[in-house]
Amino acid sequence: MRILLKFVIDCDPDAAWRALHSPRAVAELYGPLLSVDGLTEMPTSFESGDDVPVQMSVAGVVPVGRQLISVADRETSDANGRVRVFRDWGVPLTGPLSALDVWDHQMAVSAAPGEPGKTLWRERLTIGGAAAPALWPGLWATWQWRAARIRALAPTWAHDPEDDPDVDE
Repeated sequence: MRILLKFVIDCDPDAAWRALHSPRAVAELYGPLLSVDGLTEMPTSFESGDDVPVQMSVAGVVPVGRQLISVADRETSDANGRVRVFRDWGVPLTGPLSALDVWDHQMAVSAAPGEPGKTLWRERLTIGGAAAPALWPGLWATWQWRAARIRALAPTWAHDPEDDPDVDE
């Protein structure tokens, strides 16, 4: 079963790519509804090959499960140019989502055709197993929430500290 998202966000593809690799930015996508906390020290930036165990909880209080974020980056191209893909193929370890046999979450960013400075965001979550039909509606609703959060937060991702005149040289 799949959940697909495709929309344009108000930041350039480099900023969107940095945000995909930022544990802090990823956690903000779920807030304030869900908290995502590392079970070990969180990296500053996810890198291809990372395996990062996290605990998810409602408002930081009620645990809903642990998940292993396993990162793989790749690059490809389409008719409009460069496409960078962030893949989390980790697994839910505990909680309701651990009943799934398949978890494959891919997010692709590229320049938005005809919209300079903006990003085409594409996302695909593939789930499988006997529990997938029961869990799909809740995940679909969560992914709609994510889409709204991505759109709202994307303009804040464009900040480049090295270009900030207030940063000491």
